[in-house]
Amino acid sequence: MDLSLNLVLLLLVGAFVLLHFALGALSALFDMPRQALRWRTQQRERAMHAAVLDALSHLIAGRFIRARNVAAHRTCQISALIVSLLFLASYLTYHFHHGSTRFQGTGVVRPIYFTILLTHTVLAIVIVPLVILTFYRAFRNDFTRHRRIARITLPLWLYVSITGVIVYLMLYQIYPS
Repeated sequence: MDLSLNLVLLLLVGAFVLLHFALGALSALFDMPRQALRWRTQQRERAMHAAVLDALSHLIAGRFIRARNVAAHRTCQISALIVSLLFLASYLTYHFHHGSTRFQGTGVVRPIYFTILLTHTVLAIVIVPLVILTFYRAFRNDFTRHRRIARITLPLWLYVSITGVIVYLMLYQIYPS
């Protein structure tokens, strides 16, 4: 009799443990859509932060080169390039898996948004070969030609970075879908 009581208690404890894990698994399963939404929001916010850091890095790098601090300028520009490449990879990965998001704004803000988006997209494509060429000329120590192309590249890169943040804010924060 003592053996069967122990067996019953062991089975009851096992059943409660199994029930506890099953309810935890069901809770996690039903929580997945909310968790996925939170992860997507965090990914968009990280992308916006990367764009802001990119723009700030360029501004600081510009100040360094004006002060003739070439080493600090080089460090800022390389870090800006790395941040931009990481952002581009995360942006393309996100949109490959999640598609596009429709802009929900109406009225006068709609043409403003699409104008900013159009100029941002076109210049984001144009800036890629300019960045490569600017970086290549600096890498090859061709600073005369580097300086000439950098005067075009830097304002365009800043514009793309800043309008990227504006597009993000308008699409996901101010007029969310």
